This record gives sequence, C-alpha cells and structure tokens, in this order.
Amino acid sequence: MANWLTNYFKESYEELKKVSWPTRKDTVRDTLVVIGVSLAVALFLGLLDIGLAFGLEKLIQR
Repeated sequence: MANWLTNYFKESYEELKKVSWPTRKDTVRDTLVVIGVSLAVALFLGLLDIGLAFGLEKLIQR
C-alpha cells in the first residue's frame, strides 16, 4: 500500500516542477484586477439595488 502512495507523491512532485508558475509581478497585477472588478461589480449591484428599491417604493406608494 505504501508503494503506490510513495509513487503518487513522487509523480506529483515531478509534475509540479513542470508547471510554469507566474511571476510575483503577474500575480500582484492579476490580484489587483480581480479586486478592482469585484469592487466595480459590487458598486454596480449596490446602486442597482438602491435604484430598484426606490422605484418599487414609489410604485407601491402610488
């Protein structure tokens, strides 16, 4: 049983050495893009929610 497990970890380690990991600069840039897009979507959805709530409230008060 230990043989296949040892083999699995050896093969996994060999595959991880083949991975083309991003540079620190790429990682920081991509992280900032994700944060920026997330904030933009959150702002858009928040404003949409406020607008729809206001519109619905005015419609109900008619």
